[in-house]
Amino acid sequence: MKRGSWLGVWCALLISGATLLAAEGIQIVPLVRDGAVLVSLEFADGFTDDVGAAIHSGLQTTFTYNVELRLEVPAWIDRTVASSTVTSTVEFDNLTRRYTVMRTINGRVEETQVTEDQARVRQLLMTFRGLRMFPTSELEPNRDYYVRVRATMRPHNALFAWPFERGILGQARFTFIP
Repeated sequence: MKRGSWLGVWCALLISGATLLAAEGIQIVPLVRDGAVLVSLEFADGFTDDVGAAIHSGLQTTFTYNVELRLEVPAWIDRTVASSTVTSTVEFDNLTRRYTVMRTINGRVEETQVTEDQARVRQLLMTFRGLRMFPTSELEPNRDYYVRVRATMRPHNALFAWPFERGILGQARFTFIP
């Protein structure tokens, strides 16, 4: 094979691998109901042993999910209709052996829970179900949209390796039918 052919094959494999990683890492389900786009998310690969160690050290750890609602535009750059930021923050108190988990949407506190159960903490940090994210008033009927989510973690510390340093990306498509 010629050098250009090998380069094309390598790029195709790289792109398909990145798409596979994103598809396996974040599962997103958009649902249109009651005048809003509801978003459910599960980030199965985000709670690694290093993340657990960072949390148990007492270090405040925050997962940030940047959620965008985008309109598919044929033969052009897709348009962002709306965006929102969901953060899930956990802090472990070594004295009481309890976790405090707080979820905010666009800076507004939605819920705070205190628990001793690490599995519950994992669930609160890595999943959300049916969050009311965007109003449907800005959507055009019978158009294709998608929800794109980029997940990142803070703090970025050399001691605790976060495998997705620039964030991991996932998306899910839907057609808006009023």
